[in-house]
Amino acid sequence: MSIRTVGILGGGQLARMLALSGYPLGLEAVILEPAPDACAAPVARHIKARYDDIQAMETLCDTSDVITWEFENVPDKSAHFLASRKKVYPPPAALAVSQDRFSEKTLFTRLGIAVPAFHTVDSREDLVNGLEKTGFPAVLKTRRMGYDGKGQAVIRNEEDIDRSLQLTGTHSCILEDFVPFTREISIIAARSNSGETVFYPLSENTHRDGILRYARCTFNDPRQKEAESMIRRILNELSYTGVLALELFDTPGGLLANEMAPRVHNSGHWTIEGSVTSQFENHMRAVAGLPLGSTAARGPVAMLNCIGAMPDREQVLAIEGAHYHDYGKKPRVGRKVGHITVCAAHDAELAERLEAIRRLLPDS
Repeated sequence: MSIRTVGILGGGQLARMLALSGYPLGLEAVILEPAPDACAAPVARHIKARYDDIQAMETLCDTSDVITWEFENVPDKSAHFLASRKKVYPPPAALAVSQDRFSEKTLFTRLGIAVPAFHTVDSREDLVNGLEKTGFPAVLKTRRMGYDGKGQAVIRNEEDIDRSLQLTGTHSCILEDFVPFTREISIIAARSNSGETVFYPLSENTHRDGILRYARCTFNDPRQKEAESMIRRILNELSYTGVLALELFDTPGGLLANEMAPRVHNSGHWTIEGSVTSQFENHMRAVAGLPLGSTAARGPVAMLNCIGAMPDREQVLAIEGAHYHDYGKKPRVGRKVGHITVCAAHDAELAERLEAIRRLLPDS
């Protein structure tokens, strides 16, 4: 069957960019999203309902040839419900694993992928016992629903124990060794349902307050093959179809896996203008059963997130090589409202252009 319509659970900026990438391929998007002002609504048919609304999910099935999702906090029960009626990619098993940090780390360990030492925490006593093994500092994270720095706390001494429990609430948690990494990187890969697999160059990432601020494509990175080996094991184990991202800590002893995202990823936004085929297009190709495109970078490229508010459009576009992506969101402190991709002919030129754009960002 020739696939023409892709249903998407979620209607945020990732769904928006997926829908936009699908149009040139002859693919239309339908989103299931409760928010009336969904980012993707201007470029996709919008089913306004909760992610677990049975009637809405049946409508999504009736109007879609295949179904995917844009972020991993949609209910995995919904993904399984949809999968009983329609092809769903990536497989719902990937969603279930990614929603629980303990399950995720357990999978990585079973596949021989190195991770920081971790312990389950369901009580204050568990936390104290875990700290006896990790020592200080350590990181406490909720097992579910954390993102952009939410649901986690660094414990540097005994005085931080109760404060960290207040931050993470009553949720089940995991305690991890604090990793003295040299840099944070991510690898993004796409796999088709026939097993065809492509890898993007590594992204080197900079976070502030738990939110990604900057991602730069790195060429001929010495960790590329090591990262590819890690993510390939996950893709094959899950019989994965679509784009997968794996966040990693680079340490003197090698790479440690932090977490995976079974979807297109913020650190890969530079691929829209900076790669022969963007991560969004390759995801749509994969779920629609189309051949995957080249992931080669066109040249030096980086991405700056716009947090809280967008910079002046005219000023940004006056900088050569700059590409303006406004998600159509209302300004709000700490909110990702857009991004700027910057391309250049060489590294020095890229650095100069990035600095000019940084001066324009409201939160810089």
